[in-house]
Amino acid sequence: MKKIILLSFLLVGFLGYCQNANPLKEQVYYSVAEALKKDKDATQLNLRDQHIFYVSDSINQLKNLRFLNLMRNNLEKWDDALFDLKKLEILILKLNSIKYVPNSIGKLDKLIRLDLSNNSISQLPDAITKLKKIRFLDLSMNAVASIPENIGKCKELEVLEMNHNQLSHLPSSVSHLKKLKTLHLGYNQFNIFDQQLTKLYSLEDLNLEYNQLQEFPKEVGALKKLKILMLNGNKIKQLPDEITQLQDLELLSLAKNSIEKMPETIKELKNLKTLILLGNPISSSEKERIKKALPSCTVLF
Repeated sequence: MKKIILLSFLLVGFLGYCQNANPLKEQVYYSVAEALKKDKDATQLNLRDQHIFYVSDSINQLKNLRFLNLMRNNLEKWDDALFDLKKLEILILKLNSIKYVPNSIGKLDKLIRLDLSNNSISQLPDAITKLKKIRFLDLSMNAVASIPENIGKCKELEVLEMNHNQLSHLPSSVSHLKKLKTLHLGYNQFNIFDQQLTKLYSLEDLNLEYNQLQEFPKEVGALKKLKILMLNGNKIKQLPDEITQLQDLELLSLAKNSIEKMPETIKELKNLKTLILLGNPISSSEKERIKKALPSCTVLF
């Protein structure tokens, strides 16, 4: 359990880093007026938690802005002036009341990180696939029902956060995201494991918890770099033997499924540090077998 807490702590730290400017690198300003007065070449602007309903049009005078944090305000729409910030690399709009993403998002083609989590977005425009440099895209806690068909054009994408949406399928071009390392699809509407996922050979962290999955395909053995696999809260009854081909796997969480028995070859997961099987109908004898097969692993029943 301590290892799980540590993993959560590291993740929170990483996300916190993404949301904060770097004052050691360049000056951070906390209002558009202040930045325009002191340095029109300002690169970092932090407007989080300021209860604003709109962004001042004069922000487009900050032509060199690279970091903009608008987290936890009262924004419902995108102000046009935002799309004049051609050098913007990090844009954080989480925890607002935004209902859509406009086609103009494609104008911000220098974006590396885009955080739109915790809004009310139900669909994404194809224009988001024009963000060729995007590496981190967070749309968790929205109501997105589909991902644009051409998402595979975002070839630099490394992290895609889509937890807590309404997704039930993935476009085929997802398999073109060859650099994707983290994919979070928990709390969606998947009934089957999408085969496109088995082609993401750089994947290290896959979260599919709390969907409606009943089976887990043998092709998952192709994800050789996978370290974290979260499958809690599904309807899985058994795992394929091929899961033991995931030799880098460190955390496997299968709580609240219908698993009675783990693969006979489970002992081959030599690097597995934490196995979570809480809430499964596993017999006492099977529990003993699993613990003996994984002597260096913390197993939670």
